[in-house]
Amino acid sequence: MNSADFHNKSFIFLLLLVSAGLIVILLPFYGAVFWGVILSILFTPLYRQLLVKTNNRKNLAALGTLTACIIIVILPLIIIASSLVHEGATLFQKVKSGEINPALYTQEILDAAPAPIHRVLERVGLTDVKSFQDKLSQIAMQGSQLLATKALSIGQNTFQFVVGFAVMLYLMFFLLRDGTTLSMRVKQAIPLSAEHKRHLFNKFTTVIRATVKGNILVAITQGALGGLIFWILGIQAALLWAVIMAFLSLLPAVGASLIWAPVAIYFLATGALWQGITLIAFGVFVIGLVDNILRPILVGKDTKLPDYVVLISTLGGMAVFGLNGFVIGPLIAALFITMWDIFSTSRPLDRG
Repeated sequence: MNSADFHNKSFIFLLLLVSAGLIVILLPFYGAVFWGVILSILFTPLYRQLLVKTNNRKNLAALGTLTACIIIVILPLIIIASSLVHEGATLFQKVKSGEINPALYTQEILDAAPAPIHRVLERVGLTDVKSFQDKLSQIAMQGSQLLATKALSIGQNTFQFVVGFAVMLYLMFFLLRDGTTLSMRVKQAIPLSAEHKRHLFNKFTTVIRATVKGNILVAITQGALGGLIFWILGIQAALLWAVIMAFLSLLPAVGASLIWAPVAIYFLATGALWQGITLIAFGVFVIGLVDNILRPILVGKDTKLPDYVVLISTLGGMAVFGLNGFVIGPLIAALFITMWDIFSTSRPLDRG
């Protein structure tokens, strides 16, 4: 081995070593770093507009963009989260006091079920309301203990959350200000052709904007509409169900119907026909069509991954990375498909 090869391999080894060390150091704040990058990508167009209006004052434009992000994204999330905690606690107290009785609601549905379904339920022991209520109480007790544990954990990690939040905003400021220079240096460091790098970076930003901007706005709209119809029909904890429906709307093929469909069935089974029919019609023709109408406008038809890829990658990403996985999963899947597409199209064919 000559001296040049030895030096090159030693340098690559040290490069990988210090890169792995940096990853380990940043790992406790990977969520803050991740969302700092995501939000900076989403708000870069606004930053560029402010840069023109401020006569190319980068610090002022970045600070203005950061302020807009706090007002548009962060403050509404804090308000919704506080309202959600209050409404969830109120609902729990009503269930605990017996004002809301899930076992009674379930028994009403069981009593209204057709005879064949009733016989099947009898075989599995689901028609005994007392037994069901005991099981429900046991689940409620376990849930309350879990919530208490989580609340204690959140209290203990408050300082870490505040630090992570500050890191995200701090990083976002510099990514907005120096993002163009940093992206150019990253592109230069990647050992690929200019065409491949352009394709990969375009795909990266497209998937980020499609997943975050498009999917989240669609989910918020579907959740808001679901919460509105629940509030109109007088269903308890409409805000809580709206947030759950918005979260489920991130998953294609299933979505908000996992919440409103059982409620509609309950209405129909208990004789509340107009409420059930109204909820089904609103769910199918309003909530259900939001995805088909808004997503092509916000995302674009040519940028959307197949629904089965989005569903599997989202579920897998959330299983591995938690809540951040709803972005990380589809992003990795999209980059995987893009890399294999580049490999298959650039690889010379065997002539045999």
